[in-house]
Amino acid sequence: MNFKLKNIPNRTIKPRENGLTMVMDKGLSIREAQNLMDVSSDYIDIIKLGFGTSIITKNIKDKIKLYQKNNVNVYLGGTLFEAFFIRNQINEYESFLTELNVNTIEISDGVCNELSHELKCKFISKFSKKFTVFSEVGSKISEKIIPPYKWINLMQKELEAGSSKVIAEARESGTVGVFRKDGEVRSDLIEEILTKIPSEKILWEAPMKDQQVWFIKLIGANVNLGNIDPHEIIPLECLRLGLRGDTFYDFINK
Repeated sequence: MNFKLKNIPNRTIKPRENGLTMVMDKGLSIREAQNLMDVSSDYIDIIKLGFGTSIITKNIKDKIKLYQKNNVNVYLGGTLFEAFFIRNQINEYESFLTELNVNTIEISDGVCNELSHELKCKFISKFSKKFTVFSEVGSKISEKIIPPYKWINLMQKELEAGSSKVIAEARESGTVGVFRKDGEVRSDLIEEILTKIPSEKILWEAPMKDQQVWFIKLIGANVNLGNIDPHEIIPLECLRLGLRGDTFYDFINK
């Protein structure tokens, strides 16, 4: 910080296991990625190369090296894992990760109906022996409503199988999974999940500011948040520290 202000919440420091910020890169250029690192690398823990963008983005290896040089972890979107799975090319996917020098993998089943949860957990177990695994829970289809008990059951099984963190689905739009179509938080669902799953084990996708504010107020400055737009990193960190109007009074007397 440029000035030591009183009554600022204690933020975990990198490399951290809690208070993570995961940023969605949907095709940034090398120059844009460098600018992002120059301004925000201290506040970014993970970059997700969204959905299938890593297959078609130019200079992808150089961009991954740039992020890693700035102590930012990188993984490929879970939809790409599903794209390889449905084509029966999981071995090729592992080779692709190795070629990119990526040591974290997201395993999801939000699109592909052919991937059973039992098989998903087997993949989690298998890949956790070589990679850090993040597994995503929830459907990308807004009409598909998963009851709280099932969210809990799925998360528990995936953590037991070897997931480092379970990601609560919301997409980059913030309108599915733990949110309603209009972006409203499914608060009863989230609070019930937290009765059984430790908050530090969950990475909540929360692309909208109001969603980020809600989680910070519920869990605190060190809540794990994901699918953050590259232009919203500094604003999010200000929310975490009570330096924006939305969270101004949440930490002042603590």
